[in-house]
Parts: sequence; structure tokens; C-alpha cells
Amino acid sequence: MHTTGWLRRDEGTPTTRSIGQVVREYRLAAGANQGTVAEALGLTQQFLSQVEKGSRKATLEHRRGFARVLGIPPEELGLAHPARGRVFTEADPSVAASRGRWRAQRHWLNSHRSELARVATRYYDVDCRLPRTSLISGDGWVPAAPVELDSIRLHLDEQPRTTEVTGAEQQTRPVRPLRLRDIRFETYSAAVRHLDPPRLFESRPSYRYLGGTIADGSMSFGLAAYFDKLDVSEALAHETAAACLARPDTDVSDLRDALPFRELVGDPFDAVRRAVIPAITTLTIRLRRFPQPPSFLLHWRDPDRVATAAGVYDVIPAGEFQPSGVALWDRHNDFSLWHNIVREYSEELLGRPEHDGTRSTPIDYANWPLFQSLGAARARGTMSVHLLGFGLDALTLAATLLTVVVIDDDAFDDIFGSAVRFNEEGEIVGIGDGRGADGVPFTREAVTRMLDTEPMAAPGAACLALAWQHRHSLIG
Repeated sequence: MHTTGWLRRDEGTPTTRSIGQVVREYRLAAGANQGTVAEALGLTQQFLSQVEKGSRKATLEHRRGFARVLGIPPEELGLAHPARGRVFTEADPSVAASRGRWRAQRHWLNSHRSELARVATRYYDVDCRLPRTSLISGDGWVPAAPVELDSIRLHLDEQPRTTEVTGAEQQTRPVRPLRLRDIRFETYSAAVRHLDPPRLFESRPSYRYLGGTIADGSMSFGLAAYFDKLDVSEALAHETAAACLARPDTDVSDLRDALPFRELVGDPFDAVRRAVIPAITTLTIRLRRFPQPPSFLLHWRDPDRVATAAGVYDVIPAGEFQPSGVALWDRHNDFSLWHNIVREYSEELLGRPEHDGTRSTPIDYANWPLFQSLGAARARGTMSVHLLGFGLDALTLAATLLTVVVIDDDAFDDIFGSAVRFNEEGEIVGIGDGRGADGVPFTREAVTRMLDTEPMAAPGAACLALAWQHRHSLIG
């Protein structure tokens, strides 16, 4: 564990408290109460409650029991080392070398995303760059002031659409390793699935940006799949990482001949040539009780758990703009920025199971307690939700809708009082010995430090920079 007066997150084996958090999350995911689990383990409910709260230590036998009864992966409980992809024994030397080189480049990419993003930013015109970040944006994508979320009109066109650039082109061959002798993996996602799969890795229906701007007050979307995005965005990032590894002292202007796929993509804002599939990233600002300054929630994205924006800090919650399932009714029922944000709060802050499309009915938002509580807070004026902008990570050209939620401390405690520290994508990061849910001070010093010295995902950095720019209108 690394502990200072600044950011604190776990490194390596989980602590006693983290084990309690993991047990609680898996128990809730299984829909089991403490009494039932305690009985199955031969423990008292009081003891299990104390383990979950972190006031009692779980022995080796206890952890084995939790793994058996709740189906928790052993590495989550410190019983095994985390997996880093599958182990292949490939007899053909050329195939083994190709795969080994690809893995090394990808791991290096995940360790240097922030620096690589700054390199990629210089590839694009200064006029489209968002200051202090590695995000680029098109005309009308970033409004002069935050826009109330519900004022943006969304339109959904479900007609099938083709794309010219898919990531399967000749230009991506160098970032698609050999599957067999002389046969490469067909797509980048196929290589990830077989050679370095994170814990969360599946292609889901997603909303595809078609046009419109925040400045116009209207945006249009179609339908696509998550891997349509990954096959282009991660191939672009990998290509940049490989080029920088091969030419460590080369200026970005001299890398153009080493980036054929980026050249093929061309205009990054062309939503016809490739599938632009946005995520929604939300900066959560807590208005703390006086004399504490406001704070914002920060998330560490674990490379073992996620396929994109791995190994960096991000604001929370964040997730793909997509239906909750594959059913036809989900497409329209979930086609809402607010619905998407609430689902991400449920998963990332409260540690509840992801809506995975296995239901036979759509989500009943109106009668969902969390949705009701957040809606009531908005109605009372103890919470506001604004859209800050829309942009692309220069490294991956992955799109993100940038939003901010400002919430009073009492409302936060009422709604998110049981916030988890660890979730399916990483860890909510604290300051010093503070809780992750207490957040990082929303002060000039902390914001500057995050933007200038810490490895941050481009969307999270953009949310933070824009919110600080508009802090007086957002928090008064």
C-alpha cells in the first residue's frame, strides 16, 4: 500500500478492509443477506458484518469460504496472484515472437497512456485542442457555458449504417499479431480476447454518434457495437505506442510515416467514415460542509479489469453510452444521458451488479429507488446535472460526452452513504487516510496537480478542466 498526504490507492494484495468490501459487493450481487451467507459459512451474522465493515480480520480459512460460497475469484481475496491474460505455448517461433512483441507493446501502452496522449495531441491542430488536456473537439462541441442536461434533444435512427474504416484494414496489420503462421488476428479486439483479456470484455450494443452539436441543442445517434469502437481506438493507441517505443527520441512530426492507420482514419471528427461511439464521463462534485472545500470523486482504472483507458485516473462515474441489454425495448428505454449516468452510479459507486440485458422486461426507471432519490434531489435543487462538452481522446479518438453533477453533502450521504471503495473497473481513490467517497479537494492546487502531473484519462481531465473554468456558475 502506498500512503501519503496525496492520492492513496492499493497496490498488490488487498487489505483487510478491501476484502470486506469485496465480500459485501459479491454478497449483494448474489442477492443474499448477511444471515444466509454467515449460516453457510458457519459464522455469526455479527462476525460477517464486522468483516464487511473492516473491523474484523478475515483469516485464510474465512477467505477460502467466501470464495466457495459467493463464487469470488481467489485473486480478489489475496488467495492467488491476479491473472495477466492467458498463457500460450506456441511451437511456431514466428507466432510466439509476434504475440510476445504485441503483449509487451500493449502493457507498455497501458503504463504510458497519459504521456502517449500528449504526444498524439500534437498531431492535431491547436484550434481543436482543449487546453490543459489531451482532448480534441469539433465546432460547437464545447459550449461557452455548461448546459443543463435535459435541455439537449436526442434523436435515435435505427437504420443500418456502414463504415469505411473498421480496424481490419491492411494498415492495422502491425498491431494485429499472428493467430497462426501467416494468419493474423482479424481484429484488435480478437487479439485482446485471446492474448490479454481484462476481466470486463464483451461487445454490447452501443449508441453511435451521427451528428449535431451541443451548441445546436440537438444530437443524433444510431446503433453500433462496442467492439466497433475498440477495433479502431485501441489499434490507434497501440500503433502510437509501438512507434514511440521504436523511436523514443523522435519528434511527433517525424512519426507520421510510422502511423499509417491514423493517416487512414483522417479527419477525426468525421462520424460517417468510422463509427464514433461515445462514452459518458461524469465529474461528481460534493459540496462539503463548511469549512471543508468542495471535493470531487476520483477513480483508478485497473489494467487487469478494463480494456480501455487503463492504468490512469479518471473521474467517476464513467461508462459507454449504450442500452442496458440487447432487447429491442432497451434501445429506446435507455436512450437517455440521465438514465445512463444513473446506471453507472449504481454500478461504480454503489457496487451493484451491472444491468447485463438478461431481464425479460425493460428497466422500470420510474420505480427504481436510486433513480427516484436522484430525481428528488434534482427537484429540490440539492443536485444539478450539466453537460460540459463533447470531445475525442487524441490518442484513441474515442468520443466522450462530458458531464458534471454537483451535489450537496447531505444529499450525497443519503444516496451514496454505502459507496464502495473497489468496483468492477478499479478503485475509488482517497487522499491520505481519507475515504475514497470523501473525494479530492476541488481546489486550484489539487486540480492543477491532477491536470499537470498525474496520469489522467483525457475525458476525466477535460471534465475537471472545464468544471474548474466554470466553477463559479456551477457551485456559486
